[in-house]
This record gives sequence, structure tokens and C-alpha cells, in this order.
Amino acid sequence: MPVSIHPSAVVDEGARIGEGSRVWHFVHVCGGAQIGRNVSLGQNVFVGNKVEIGDRCKVQNNVSVYDNVTLEDGVFCGPSMVFTNVHNPRALIERKSEYRDTLVKRGATLGANCTIVCGVTVGAFAFVGAGAVVSRDVPDFALMLGVPARQVGWMSAFGERLDLPLAGEGETVCPHTGDNYVLRDGRVIRTEGAA
Repeated sequence: MPVSIHPSAVVDEGARIGEGSRVWHFVHVCGGAQIGRNVSLGQNVFVGNKVEIGDRCKVQNNVSVYDNVTLEDGVFCGPSMVFTNVHNPRALIERKSEYRDTLVKRGATLGANCTIVCGVTVGAFAFVGAGAVVSRDVPDFALMLGVPARQVGWMSAFGERLDLPLAGEGETVCPHTGDNYVLRDGRVIRTEGAA
């Protein structure tokens, strides 16, 4: 499938966009960006030069994906959520050499209007609620809410809250997929089911 680029979008020379991707109204993709297959960039999205976006990601309207941000496959960025890349910005002081890397792992969801402070890793299939402010690393499958964001539970890869304690040990099965989830030593491990 060809790439679909709206006439109002600006895609700078050198940008790599995978097949089947859609670039909507008023998007700007810088020349160094690498975007995977079947990605959707909603209206008014900005993608910086030093950005990697994996396959099947959805970046909703009004999101700026700045330099040094990496989104693995299947990441969802909700409307108007925010990335940063400088920890202590000042307009009068040049800090481009101080950009901090941000990694959002496979399948994670970043809710509408949340903020991801630079230098963190958001774990695979983690779920950051709308309006939350993440300033520390987020474990795989963690459900994060609030300002500052705090872990309040665990989420399945399907996107439903898991019946697991916040700490200690536990085990549950996703009724939608049959996947098994085991909590041990502060980590959730998933074994894919047969369903």
C-alpha cells in the first residue's frame, strides 16, 4: 500500500515513511525522521529529525514528537499529549547538546494530554492515563495516573485492567485473549494464550 500524504502536510526530503502510513492535515515530518509501516499521524502532528516511530503506531492530533524520542511498534499517543527533550529548558540558553532520550516500548498507550518528561522509558503495554505527568520510568503493563504519575494497577496487552495486586505476587488470565499474567518481584510477565 502506498503512503497517503495530505496536500497540506510538509514532509522534508530524506524522511522515511513506511508503506501504508497516513499523514494527515498540517503535519510536518522532518528530514531525518524514520517512520514505520501503517502509522497514522493525525492533524497538526510534528515529527523531529532524530525520531524513530515503529510500525502500526497512532499519533493523534496536536502531538509533537521531538528529537530523541523513540516509539516502538504499536504505540498509541493520545490527542495533545506532550513529549519533552530538555530537562531544564531556558529560552536564553542553548541546550540541544543536552537532549535526553525517551523510549516508549511496544504497545504502550499514552493518554490524551499526558506529559512524558524526557529521559524516561515507558514499558511495553503500559497505560498512562489522560493528563498524567510521567517523570520516572514506567514498568511493563503498569497503569499510571495522576500528577505526578503513580502506578495504581496493571493493564493487559488487550487494554483492560488486570486483577492483580499492585505489589507482592499474583496471577490472572485475560478473558479476551487467554493470555496469562504473573506478578513476581515487581514485574508482570505475560504468556500468550491459545484463544
